[in-house]
Amino acid sequence: MKLFIKLLSKYKFFILLIFFLTLLILGLWAFWFEPSRFITTTTHIKIHQWSAKCDSLKIVVLSDLHVGSPHNDLNNLRKVVEATNTIQPDLILLAGDFVIHEVIGGDFVKPELIAPELKKLQAKLGVYAVLGNHDWWYSGWKMQEIFRREQISLLENKAILLKNGSCQFWLAGIGDYWGAHFDTDKALRGVPEKDVVIAFTHNPDIFYELPFRIAITFAGHTHGGQVNLPLLGRLIVPSQYGEKLASGYIAEGRRNMFVTTGIGTSILPVRFRVPPEIAVVYLHSRSSH
Repeated sequence: MKLFIKLLSKYKFFILLIFFLTLLILGLWAFWFEPSRFITTTTHIKIHQWSAKCDSLKIVVLSDLHVGSPHNDLNNLRKVVEATNTIQPDLILLAGDFVIHEVIGGDFVKPELIAPELKKLQAKLGVYAVLGNHDWWYSGWKMQEIFRREQISLLENKAILLKNGSCQFWLAGIGDYWGAHFDTDKALRGVPEKDVVIAFTHNPDIFYELPFRIAITFAGHTHGGQVNLPLLGRLIVPSQYGEKLASGYIAEGRRNMFVTTGIGTSILPVRFRVPPEIAVVYLHSRSSH
């Protein structure tokens, strides 16, 4: 013990220097390097209800763009759009929170500037969107008007039949859970009971209220907690279920969900071990190899 104290006293300056350099590096990583870039992740999911005729359908899920948050200006949105189009997805789902309500160091960007950039997204089966809580806090009705003007398909509690050769399925958009804008019954109205349905929404907390007939639901909102500390995990996740629905593929009983960590940040402009992502999801039938 005496030897340890003696060494600590002798090398105190170097220990403090290493400590502060480590803090500096971690700070730069969390507040600048990681939030300022995005990665492309790939997930393969096998679902019992999914038809072999639609095997390997390639879906890109983009959520929480929060244009105007630090590192997420219109120029970054253009890069996200370009990178997404390069993937050549079959289907693109925009899972809400296009604008930013509040974040330190951010600047509000009008949706009139965001929508024309989103209009450039391309997918074989189309590009579809739902609104998130930040969009409603700004003005959900105005967002809907702007998206209609730019001919971006909003599926707020609505379903559409998609076909690609012999592959066909229903895509249902479900309104935001936090703002009580969701109506699953309305979204599935007119969808034949035996037809295959996939859904997307903003907030994953709707998970346990979804009917079993939905093969899989895609969501965002959580940002993956933005910070994932070694051993301690994700300390703050905006979900009543905590880390359970924070990110990735969740399967429980007959319910399936995929939650993307999104692109932007909210409240604090920080990400640590939760990089912004363009999420690519391939859907496979259980019978495929």
